[in-house]
Formats: sequence, C-alpha cells, structure tokens
Amino acid sequence: MRHAEFNDPALVMVYDAAFGWSRDDDFFLSVVNETPAARVIDLGCGTGRLALGMATAGHTVTAVDPARASLAAARAKPGADRVTWIEGTSAVLPEGAFDVAVMTSHVAQFFLTDEEWRQALADLHRALVPGGRLTFDTRDPRARGWERWSPADSRREVRLPDGRQVTATTEVNAVVQGIVSFTIYYAFSDGTLQLSSGDLRFRTEGELRSSLRAAGYAVEQIYGGWNREPVGADDGEFLVIARASPSPRA
Repeated sequence: MRHAEFNDPALVMVYDAAFGWSRDDDFFLSVVNETPAARVIDLGCGTGRLALGMATAGHTVTAVDPARASLAAARAKPGADRVTWIEGTSAVLPEGAFDVAVMTSHVAQFFLTDEEWRQALADLHRALVPGGRLTFDTRDPRARGWERWSPADSRREVRLPDGRQVTATTEVNAVVQGIVSFTIYYAFSDGTLQLSSGDLRFRTEGELRSSLRAAGYAVEQIYGGWNREPVGADDGEFLVIARASPSPRA
C-alpha cells in the first residue's frame, strides 16, 4: 500500500508510537504562537499531535487530512474535541478563514508535480486572511538525506501500546528528477511483515521561493535548522515562513 503508515490502521499505530512530540513541533508551535489566539489550519495533520498541541496553547485549530485511518487515531486522543477534524485535501478549505496555515512532517514533499504544489499553495492562499502566514518544512536536497535511508541506517525499534515490538527499516528504490521513491518494511514481533511504498519531492530553495512568489506569498524567512539556524545547517531542512499577499498572482 502507498504511504500505508497513514492509511493502514495497524501501521498508523506504529507511526503514532514512533513519533512523539519533538523539536519539530516546538518550532511550528513557536511560529503559530507569534499570532495570539490564531485560527489555524493544519493541512496534512496526520494523527493530530501538533493540532492538539496548538489547541492546548489556545489556538482555534482545524485539522485536515485525506487519510481516514490517521484521522480516526487523532479523533480518539484526549482533547480531540477541541479540534475540528476534516477528511479531505486542500480543496475543502474555506475562503479567508485562517490566520496561520501549517504543513508539518514534510507534507510539502508529498506534492510531487509542479501542478499539485501550485494548487495546494493556491488553496492555502485562498484559505488565509490577507497577511496570513504559511509555515512548512521540506528537506534540503543538497543534504542528500535519502542516502542515509538504508536498511542499516534507518532502523527504528518501536514498542506499541499493546506490548508488541516493531522493527522499521527504509530502502530507497530510485531517485529521479528530484523525486525519491522508497519502501518502508515493518517487521512485527509476531512474525508479520508489512510494507509501505512512497515518493517524496525534494525542491531546491530557488524552486520554493519562485513557487511561493508565483502563488502570491512573500517569503519572510527560510531557516536550515529547527533552532532557526541559517540554511545549510546540519539538520538538512528548509523551514519556511511566508506571508500571503492580498491577492495571488496569476
């Protein structure tokens, strides 16, 4: 199954157990907190970790994701009633309803084609109030992070709430024109083996800036690390903060 860690309930449980609150979430919450009592859209919210954290911090949060299994896990968490959960894509976003938009956990890399990315940026621009902010993360292709996605280097041991142990490893299948194709192998302690295939688009800083400008955003800052280091930091990230102009460019 493609991106089964978001769509298969068994692997959603593994994903949720593997990834708790981290410095990534600290960064995005700090950006959102710069707008007090913000109306926030969390696009690609997954199992809701950041959405719930933003709601706890006093923001009004709407969380959108196309993966039903991930949303089911999010809705089952304590405090989930403080968040509006919507199954869908950026196309469902209402106009002018949000002060801040976030896309975390490298959701921006799931938009593989230029048209998919252009449409997502346009939908988010439509959903933001004039001057609203968009923040997201995407990996810097110059860091060549996929070269460390070998079975040995990527090995992760995960213990599930029911006590089972899962070993997750990643293998890169191809790197073609900025798109990295990979497979994640999940070996459960009961002998079950499940696979998840996926693709991620790595965009350069220049591609990000030009696409944001064309969609009607002014880039405020692009950081290279989770502690707001300059681009080129060891984290190998682009952490983008942009502001929506009054109307998108054609």
